[in-house]
Amino acid sequence: MVKAAGARYLRPTDEGQVSMRVAMIGTGYVGLVSGACFADFGHDVTCVDKDPSKIERLERGEIPIFEPGLDDLVAANVRGGRLSFALDGAEAIRAADAVFIAVGTPSRRGDGHADLSYVHAAAEEIAGLIEGFTVVVTKSTVPVGTGDEIERIIRERRPDADFAVVSNPEFLREGAAIEDFKRPDRVVVGTEDARAQAVMRELYRPLNLNETPILFTGRRTSELIKYAANAFLAMKITFINEMADLCEAVGADVQQVARGIGLDKRIGGKFLHAGPGYGGSCFPKDTLALVRTAADAGSPVRLIETTVRINDARKKAMAGRVANVLGGDLKGKTVALLGLTFKPNTDDMRDAPSLDVAPALIAMGAEVQAFDPEGMHEAAKLLDGVRFKDGPYEAVTGADVVVILTEWDQFRALDIDRIKLLMRQPVMVDLRNVYRPEEMRTRGFRYASIGRA
Repeated sequence: MVKAAGARYLRPTDEGQVSMRVAMIGTGYVGLVSGACFADFGHDVTCVDKDPSKIERLERGEIPIFEPGLDDLVAANVRGGRLSFALDGAEAIRAADAVFIAVGTPSRRGDGHADLSYVHAAAEEIAGLIEGFTVVVTKSTVPVGTGDEIERIIRERRPDADFAVVSNPEFLREGAAIEDFKRPDRVVVGTEDARAQAVMRELYRPLNLNETPILFTGRRTSELIKYAANAFLAMKITFINEMADLCEAVGADVQQVARGIGLDKRIGGKFLHAGPGYGGSCFPKDTLALVRTAADAGSPVRLIETTVRINDARKKAMAGRVANVLGGDLKGKTVALLGLTFKPNTDDMRDAPSLDVAPALIAMGAEVQAFDPEGMHEAAKLLDGVRFKDGPYEAVTGADVVVILTEWDQFRALDIDRIKLLMRQPVMVDLRNVYRPEEMRTRGFRYASIGRA
């Protein structure tokens, strides 16, 4: 079907919804999940990427990231003819009702600002290709004012173009991304253009069944909502980690403290789990970018600045906790790490605590052997000197201490008696509070955890 300027909606679906054409620029975590979910909503989606190997893998049915359920979702929508992949996005962009920018915005080396080079390159490409009224949607996490710059880039190159630039931040949790996309707490859309609002409502119409609130705001407000949300959650994690340290000092139990305050509906229980510090693709870079944005605007965010400093220091301090349980000396000792990714149900190693913990342990003279269900391929590129094992029991064999770094489900029900027999000495440092202290001591383990006596 050829789209005409002004009237570009496509065929109605069986449910009466209008099917739209979507071009998704970027097939990383956000782009691939969003593209597959929009296709599952009934839209016609083409995911575009400049990496030939990534497109080749996707066309073979191979998913380049680990996300539960994503392989089946992609396969079903490819079979249904709603989802396709392309190295050259020209045709898809020309045909699109909405073009999503879902490229990476990593921290810029040296100053912590978000690197927008991929976003700007995508805007340049889109500018030369759009036909008829097109909604250009920023799905990538970008600083306040980026939408203005995207609009300037497109307008400068194509003064005649009929388009609107919209902010539509993602709020996907790795490991639960499909559920988060299809049953979100809210959808935030930053635009005051009535035609763009109509397109965005149509794209998200299936969520009406769940009565999902769609919050329309100004574009800059939408951009800030994303950063503010991640910064607040990062601050909440850092708060409970500091309470955990206080609990250890005064003989209290951080899990009971978290439950006691989390039952207050004004606070809520989510993100009140003490541990070795936050990592991942969002919180570290987004908190840092917000700090830089606020500083540039002359309105510093002191709470977030402190959050960043505390979290960085916490991850670096975790190796010391391991050393302390063995009397402070790790020379000649073998440490088994269970879990390397920043959280379970992902293969994402970005800013994972293990990237601080493992090198620090090795620097203290320890031999480190490790296992992670999904992250070892990525970890092998980032961690020198670590011996990777085929399973948790192989990892603990001959170890002087086992450290739980990531709370994968398979680490929640380990055969503790078997582990005790395999280890050189029964010592566990549980940085995720998976096990009960009294039970571990009854089983003969020297046991240390976070914020519990």
